[in-house]
Amino acid sequence: MDIVSVLVFAVFFGGVLLGIPIIYSLALGALVPALFINMNMIAVIQKFFVGVDLFAFMAIPLFIFCGNLLEKSGVSRRLCDFVSALVGWMPGGVAIVTFVSCMFFGAISGSATATVLAIGSIMVPILLDNKYDERFALATVAIGGILGPIIPPSIPMVVYGMNAGVDIGYLFVGGIVPGIIMTILFSIYAYYYGVKHVPERRPFVLKDIPKTFVSAIWGLLMPLIILGGIYGGFFTPTEAAAVASVYGIIVGFIIYRELNLKKFYTSLKESVNSSAMIMFIVAAATAYGFIMTRQQIPNQIADIILSITSSPLPFLMLAIVLFLILGTFMETCTAILIATPMLLPIVNLLNIDPLLFGVIMVVSLAIGFVTPPLGLNLYVAAGLRNRSVDFVFNKHLFLLITIAIVCVFVITFVPSLITWLPDLVISK
Repeated sequence: MDIVSVLVFAVFFGGVLLGIPIIYSLALGALVPALFINMNMIAVIQKFFVGVDLFAFMAIPLFIFCGNLLEKSGVSRRLCDFVSALVGWMPGGVAIVTFVSCMFFGAISGSATATVLAIGSIMVPILLDNKYDERFALATVAIGGILGPIIPPSIPMVVYGMNAGVDIGYLFVGGIVPGIIMTILFSIYAYYYGVKHVPERRPFVLKDIPKTFVSAIWGLLMPLIILGGIYGGFFTPTEAAAVASVYGIIVGFIIYRELNLKKFYTSLKESVNSSAMIMFIVAAATAYGFIMTRQQIPNQIADIILSITSSPLPFLMLAIVLFLILGTFMETCTAILIATPMLLPIVNLLNIDPLLFGVIMVVSLAIGFVTPPLGLNLYVAAGLRNRSVDFVFNKHLFLLITIAIVCVFVITFVPSLITWLPDLVISK
């Protein structure tokens, strides 16, 4: 690599190590090297605008808005009640309810931190009332939140799909089975914890199932509307996000009547703040990727990796390790925007399905939400009980993270777990 290529990485990672926000580190990583290659700065600045000037990216603020609306409309509480009626009577049942509720709410919000906040604020007090250890309770909601970006709709999958040229709808479907597998594995751990530590449990009441199902039906319909609309040919993923937002307004104001103008304004404000941050990252990362491509850095990295291995499976193993490391200090969408242009040429050379690679990338990076020092879910979960991050990062969370990593390797060694459902949709 020449001095400018080294500078591309040095400025970015140097900024991160100095505590400069990643957004600004990315922007500096694009602008500073451009000064040394006598590039027209207008061309670089234009990339900031080109990066976000895409119709499909409208799905991001709309999905965030929809998730905020439904969270404030009482959907998360009703989902928890329904799942509790289904599995709350089992050993570790309340923890299983937490995981399954996170999976269902992830199918509404597509956000890890929103899932922790929405489900955790409801389930943590219930877990504590049922004699679950507080460390276990907070670890449960923290790890459960990573199901948000895995189960469709997924904001990171939108970002990857746009940068890799992969159909976003098929990426959504590809995340369903991995998300379900991870939920099952987490629930098995909760079951054994319940057998050992929580002897008392609620009785099974059959009549509660239809009652809570009717109450939760409007939230449960959301994933069906999104995916059914996309694959029924009624609308694109971006249009599906708009339809979902309108649906959330109707459910909140008219059906459940728990949404008022104050909550609506709060949802709008929170959505604008979250969306602005993500889109700024997309803009800066696009300019950063432009400079990397200009310096042929992806090709150089491809040559280095291919000199180590030219087989798909070892490459995927190396990629997973890279994603797990990146996730510890880099926000998921940022990591996707940086890693995709560097690794996608190798994916194509090795004839790896970009859809498979994208799902593996998103699932691996999602684990970063519960690994320090970034670990956004850790801070949100700790805030639920005014605890420190160290309190949440305990032996229970470590075991659950290990389970999540095992899940990543399982779907990598058995790729049909990711691809069979999209293939089924495509064949139809």
